[in-house]
Amino acid sequence: MTVLESSPAAREPGIHPSAEVHPSAIIAPGAVIAAHCRIGPFSIIGADVTLGQGVAIDGHVVIDGHVEIGEGVRISPGASVGLPPQDLKYKGEPTRVVVGARTLIREHATIHRGSVGGHGVTTVGADCLIMVNAHIGHDCTLDHHVILANNVMLGGHVQIADTVFVGGGAALHQFVRIGRQSVIGGMSGVEADVIPFGAVLGNRARLTGLNLIGLKRRGFSRAEIHQLRAVYRALFRSAGNLQERVQHVAREHGDHPAVQEILAFIRGDSKRGLCRARRVAPLEEDEGEAQG
Repeated sequence: MTVLESSPAAREPGIHPSAEVHPSAIIAPGAVIAAHCRIGPFSIIGADVTLGQGVAIDGHVVIDGHVEIGEGVRISPGASVGLPPQDLKYKGEPTRVVVGARTLIREHATIHRGSVGGHGVTTVGADCLIMVNAHIGHDCTLDHHVILANNVMLGGHVQIADTVFVGGGAALHQFVRIGRQSVIGGMSGVEADVIPFGAVLGNRARLTGLNLIGLKRRGFSRAEIHQLRAVYRALFRSAGNLQERVQHVAREHGDHPAVQEILAFIRGDSKRGLCRARRVAPLEEDEGEAQG
């Protein structure tokens, strides 16, 4: 679960003297506006909203419901945060949205509050980038350094781990889990869980290999990447059922932390099952993995 960096410890309603609020903005009584915040024209801030220090909100933004925005967050015109979930069972309960420090929410992105049927909170971690028109449904959990490109759609209860990139126009089914440092190709329809470090593409999406570019950027050595590719082949392109393949990988490679993470993810609680590898001809195997 995401641990946010600067969730306010207590609410002290009011607007800090150093905050800059455009005369046309509407700030409901009860809102907390911390030092050095900036609120642009025609934006609306609800009574149960807390803005951390240095939050910058452009014009025509709506933030309503029980919402906590971390320090240094920037929100672009037309975005909305904290509106009710698109869930017919929702009856106005005081569920929440929490956004971590320094996250950037671009134009017309939408983040809905949690639901009683879920865990009651929608969470976006620190240092995330939510691009134009992206939608984060109720009860989603995004960890830190997540990037959602334009027009990404997250159904309710989606879990996304650290440093994941989701390409433009991708749609993630409700309850899907996305493992750390994986990449989702643009226009993909993801119906099942994606392993850490995986790369998926297609409608409906299938694993195409590992996120090799991401592994190199984050300092994995050539030997480590070679080992992870061997693990990928053993898990998704070898004989036997998945349980047998997992046991084999645990015996042969289980001492490596990244392999342990992949195996723990596969063994974890899943409501959607595991995204499997696409079928490739033998001569295409190495080339297919390099596409991540």
